[in-house]
Formats: sequence, C-alpha cells, structure tokens
Amino acid sequence: MYWTQLLSSKRLGLESRGQQRDDRTEFQRDYDRLIFSAPFRRLQNKTQVFPLPGSIFVHNRLTHSLEVSSVGRSLGNDVSRLLLERHPELRETHFTELGNIVSAACLAHDLGNPPFGHSGERAIATYFSEGKGSWLRDYVDETTGDCLTPEQWNDLTHFEGNANAFRLLTHHFDGRRKGGFVMTYSTLASIVKYPFSSNLAGSHQKFGFFSSEREDYLRIADELGITRLPSPEGTLRYARFPLVYLVEAADDICYEIMDIEDAHKLKILSTSDTKDLLLAYFTDERRREIENYLDRLDVYDVNEQIVYLRSCIINLLEGECARIFVDHEEEILNGTFEGTLIKHLSDVPLKAYEACVKMSYGHIYHSKEVVDIELAGFRVITELLHLMVDAVMHPTRTYSQLLLNRVSRQYQIRAPRLFDRLMAVLDYISGMTDVYALDLYRKTLGMSIPNI
Repeated sequence: MYWTQLLSSKRLGLESRGQQRDDRTEFQRDYDRLIFSAPFRRLQNKTQVFPLPGSIFVHNRLTHSLEVSSVGRSLGNDVSRLLLERHPELRETHFTELGNIVSAACLAHDLGNPPFGHSGERAIATYFSEGKGSWLRDYVDETTGDCLTPEQWNDLTHFEGNANAFRLLTHHFDGRRKGGFVMTYSTLASIVKYPFSSNLAGSHQKFGFFSSEREDYLRIADELGITRLPSPEGTLRYARFPLVYLVEAADDICYEIMDIEDAHKLKILSTSDTKDLLLAYFTDERRREIENYLDRLDVYDVNEQIVYLRSCIINLLEGECARIFVDHEEEILNGTFEGTLIKHLSDVPLKAYEACVKMSYGHIYHSKEVVDIELAGFRVITELLHLMVDAVMHPTRTYSQLLLNRVSRQYQIRAPRLFDRLMAVLDYISGMTDVYALDLYRKTLGMSIPNI
C-alpha cells in the first residue's frame, strides 16, 4: 500500500464532484459533519460501561468518543510529523492531514453501537442465533421464494457495532442522499477495524461490513489500494487500512484508563488499588518524580490526583503508540503487522496495561452495577427485537400496523426483501438511546401509558 493512494479526499456518493471551496480541508469537513449529526448527539444517552444517568459522572458513548478523537488527533499529528522527516516528498499531499482524518474516524467509531453497551450487541446476535429469531434461518417466502443467504444470516448472528457504524455512514436511507453521510474514502476506511465479511467472523463476532455494504467497501478499498488478502471462496478479507491502527490505539488508551478512573469514582476500586495500577505504567525513576510532584501539590481531592496520573499515562501511551507505528511503517503498509499498537508497548507500560485489563475483566465489568445494566439491556433489546421482527413478518396484523407506524420513514421497514426489512429493524433499534429503548419497551408492554 502507498500513502499517495491511501489518502484521498474523494467522497462516497460524490465521486464526480471536485473539492469544495472552503477554508476547511475535506477531512475537517468530515469531522464537522459528524459532530453536528443526530446519531453523534444520541451517543450522550448511550451506555459506555456504567449505568447512566447517575449522581456521579461517568463516561457515556459521547464523552468517550470525544476523548478518543482528541487522543487520535495527537497520534495522527505525531505520526505525520515523524514520517514526514522520513518522506519529505509527501509534504504536498494529504499526509499533513493525518490528525484530522484519525480524529474524524475516532468520532465515528462508536456510532453503530446499540443501547446498553456491549450487551446490546450480544442481545441482537443471540436473538437470531439462539433466541426467538432463530427460525428465520430456514424461512422461505412461499410466494416469492425470498429467504436469507448464508452471508446475510452471518450478518445477523454476528451483529457488530463496527460494521453497523460503516452502514450508518454509507447506507442510502430514505430521505438521505446517495452515499449516506458522504464521507471521504480515507475517513471511512479508517473506522473499519475488521476488514472482512461476516462469514469470517468466527466466535468473536468481529467483522467490518454487512453484506448490504459490501460493494461500498470494495469500491473504497479498490480506490485506496488496500491490499486484498487470501481467503476462502465466497469470503472477503483485506489488510487493515493503516490509520485504523491509530484509531484503535486511541480507543484502547481511552477506554482502559477511563474505565479505571470511573471505577474509582464509583468506589468499585479503592484509591490504593487505583494508584497502584496507574503508577505501574512508569519506570522507577519517573514514578518517583510523579509521587514527589503529588506530594508537593496541596491536593486534598484524591480524584484530582487520579486525574493527574491518568493524564500522564495517556501522554506516555500516545507517544509510545506513535513511535511504534513509525517503527513498523513498512509492515503496516505491507499488511503484515501483527496485533495492535498497544501489544507492542515496551515492557513496563505493557505489563501495567495488561494488569488494568485483568482488573477490568475481573472486577469492573463483572461488578453489580455493570451486570445489572447488561441484564436489563439484554431483556429490553430482545423484547423490542421480537416485537419488531414479528411486525415486519406480519405487517397486515393490527398490532403490527400500530407498531410500524411508530417507526421513522427513513427506515426501510416495509422493503420488499426480507433481509432489508430485518436490517431496517436493526437500524431502528441500534439507533435508540438507552432512555428511548427503555421507554418504548415499557409502552409496548403496557407498563407506561402516555398522558392524554
């Protein structure tokens, strides 16, 4: 892969139109288009890890995405600066825009996540794989012969927020122009963490695009010269677009460190344990410097001490990940780089990061607060899915008509093809906020009746 081809301001759906006259670059326009969008605003009421709202501030999908975007911009700018020293011939290209591209992609990376955190993803996938929707696998319309292909079934049973984000940005919803958000090719490629089709997803439920957006990804990959990798017949697999590594690193840095901070605020982790976890990122000499600095500060609010430690760690990890990317540029461009940037950290921060991951999975993600929201979210999503799927399968029934009339016209809920109707259901439900989903759940069960 070559930087001169990988970085393109061509927009999906507006391929024939040239660059707009504006003081902003095309990639800054991507960022602005996302941050003013309704799907981005709805992230404010979507769970990141801990339940919301609450009396203590914890991260939601919106604040997380903003922080990831900030770290991503720094990563892109640092990589651009370092690699321009190696490739001065790229100064007149879009290479100076790496920070803006990565920052925009970071804003978009969670747009496709359904309500209630990762339990929402699992609820959707298991509804089809082992729940009440499993019968659809063998369904055939007696009149038209319409049914689900094996790849479409994989899309449903391995539902993935990352693939859904790509769909949200590219799909031609009713009332939206061709190309969806009409983003630049390079920004779109930067959010596809798992650039392969769902029939390669395996048990981890990770893939990059639904079959409905397969042609869009192919068009982007061919235009940017992304390397296609060998894969079994009928499947699709590509090397990662290089900037995906930076988007992923920004996400890894933010969610792991901020989850520790939030757990401390909620008293899931003690101050002593939290400080031990965070100070472990530093060499002995640097650790003593930080501890001496904290001792000199007249800081009685222990939360502010944790904030300072967190900022030091983000700065450390951002610098290391930029260095790793630059050191492995050739492997990344050849599509042979293994793992994530985080996995290549030097020994001290890597061990500390792994300790945080172990703590998160052992204590934070299995804490009562987190499990309760997952249990509730799983039930809410599953019930709404069942009602909506039943409605699109039997649209002439009285209750079905009432339910379908509640759905916005942008969703192609009455499409002639089965798969399109099911995807429209997922578009509708995955776009909900936690509060909206819970409110609709209560109303459909008759537990909440609006005032008349």
